[in-house]
Amino acid sequence: MAILNKIRQKTVFLIVIIAMALFAFVLADVLKNGGGSSNKAQTRVATINDTELSQADFMSQVEATQQQMGPSANTAAAVNVVWDREVKRVLLSEEFEKLGIRVEEDQLNAALAEGLAGNVQFQNELGQFDRNVMTQYIVNMKKNNDQGYKQWVTYENSIVQGILERNYMNMIKGGLKSTLAEGEQQYRYENDKVNFQYVQVPFTSINDADVTVSEDEIRNYINSNISNYEVDAQTDIEYVSFEEKASDADIAAAESGMRDYLAAGKDQNGDPRVAFAAAENPEIYVNDHSDVTYQDRWYFSKDIPAPLAAADSDLEVGEVVGPYKNAATYNVTRVIAKRQLADSINTSHILVRWAGTLRAASDITRTKEEAKTIADSILRVVKNSPSKFPAVAAAKSEDLSNSEKGGELGYLNPNTGLAPAYKAFMLDNKKGTIGLVETDFGFHIIHVTDVKNTQTAYKLATIVKQVEPSVETVNEVFSTSSKFEDAARKGDFTAMATEGNLQVRPVNKIGNLDASIPGLANSREIIKWSFEEDTEVGAIKRFNTPNGYVVARLTRKSPKGAMSVADASAQVTPILRNKKKAELIKAKMSGTDLDAIASANSVTVQTATAVSMAIPTIPGAGAEPKVVGVAFGKEAMETSNAIVGNAGVFVVKVLAKVPAQKLENYASFSNQLNAQNLGIEAMVVEALKKKADIEDNRANFY
Repeated sequence: MAILNKIRQKTVFLIVIIAMALFAFVLADVLKNGGGSSNKAQTRVATINDTELSQADFMSQVEATQQQMGPSANTAAAVNVVWDREVKRVLLSEEFEKLGIRVEEDQLNAALAEGLAGNVQFQNELGQFDRNVMTQYIVNMKKNNDQGYKQWVTYENSIVQGILERNYMNMIKGGLKSTLAEGEQQYRYENDKVNFQYVQVPFTSINDADVTVSEDEIRNYINSNISNYEVDAQTDIEYVSFEEKASDADIAAAESGMRDYLAAGKDQNGDPRVAFAAAENPEIYVNDHSDVTYQDRWYFSKDIPAPLAAADSDLEVGEVVGPYKNAATYNVTRVIAKRQLADSINTSHILVRWAGTLRAASDITRTKEEAKTIADSILRVVKNSPSKFPAVAAAKSEDLSNSEKGGELGYLNPNTGLAPAYKAFMLDNKKGTIGLVETDFGFHIIHVTDVKNTQTAYKLATIVKQVEPSVETVNEVFSTSSKFEDAARKGDFTAMATEGNLQVRPVNKIGNLDASIPGLANSREIIKWSFEEDTEVGAIKRFNTPNGYVVARLTRKSPKGAMSVADASAQVTPILRNKKKAELIKAKMSGTDLDAIASANSVTVQTATAVSMAIPTIPGAGAEPKVVGVAFGKEAMETSNAIVGNAGVFVVKVLAKVPAQKLENYASFSNQLNAQNLGIEAMVVEALKKKADIEDNRANFY
């Protein structure tokens, strides 16, 4: 009681203490996340200028897109599709707002009418699109189907967006329309010619070793041309793998376990089990005991597993072979049928349906008995005159997919997915046989027109067991990877790997949004770890993988910005080296006498004829647009100063300028320029992206 009284007396004091503790907790979280907007940042995939993309909305779009892309699509691909679409939508919407571009109701209705014209749901009794029918459909859906109405709104919004984008792009294209004067300029660009003599002193005339380029020069060049050498944040890692794979003991145990099926005994539950060879129904036996269900098919020699191939000619019905190893499985196989079969059989058929058969048209009303009478009649005709079969099939067969081909189905193998009765007739009859069978599709008059490559075929029932690592093996891999992780943190990663006979695999230039690491499935978590703020260069961590474990070490971490000197060196060094070489060469190319310049530099004077601005290629020198441009700027018999080109330093002397004949009209060249603007949409979006302020937080969520 005394304690309670003291607590009551100190109530205000306790409240203050608790409040301060809560405040400190919240403040720490705010500071950790970079300010008061941290909660927003944690639920925001991106900010595009002033527009935020929420995680919830973005995630729902990714899920929907991944479903549309099909089962083989991964999340990363869907994320990129949604990202590109949303960035484009936001940036263009801002442009629409600035320019006051709107979609009028008439435009929307016209677009909907065009898009839905072929949809019978919106057609009237005359088979024409009816806006009133569409309106009633929307009203009913809004009232009775909330999910369907939301999908409709999404569809309508996509139509609106498409109209806005088309109008916007048409405005841009209208402003880019080429004039006749520009058409003439293009004509001159392609057809005016120039003839000139030239001296070229190639950069290769000076050894690379004689011209040094320092790291400071490379760094200064990068900074002066930052737009060409800016890179996103990147990391490098190296890793070793610990694979959970079956040990020799596991493989031996798997083989031993498969031998249990060769004799009667008990299964894992203690229930009696007959020997595989004595099983009355081998198909059911396989489905009860195998990792792979029974395959009802015929196997030719080329199809059977390699371990069975050696015994191929001796295999008999009832024989059991195994256990044998095939790739990553142990198998026991029982031969359940053996016969001579053709591996390619060509048949033609005439189909007679009755009401209710599979895929029967609604206008087929005959009974099964009536269909049988018709089929028997056709059978008599084609049996008496087999040569008439194609013509009768074309006229009478109700399988329209092949009736025009005389009912021919083409060459099929014994495992083709046909109706069982049809397949049995195909396999059991010789070339030339004509007969009648019944399937769920109707009555088939079948003609076996050809058989090829008759040979021995088998039906096999195979118990397949995957060779899995045992619990002991899995535990050993876990222990080994844990010990390596601990030792590598205390010592040298590479040395520890060498000591353990482990291969170190380096992976360089990983991007923050990369979906995976080459050679490693489900490695997104490793990528995210390498970019985390708390992960420093040299950090080591172990990760679970589908096949075991990976221990990774972060070896480099570079922020977004200018490319490093080391990475840029391969690109920049030749540029700077050639600049220095150009100055050395220019110092020996004074004067206007080409012969003297050529003699002083141990080269010859060469001639280029009929060179155009559109194709600025100089024989023996390659593409040199700057040199050709200077030549077009000179008058006949005028000599240029030294010109630094792509492959060396040039001096040119113009011999003649040959202008193209004038045309009466240059519209075709104007149209040619206009045609080049057809792909302007992608260029516009890229330009808007460069101009925009985009905060990309995708890596925090995916």
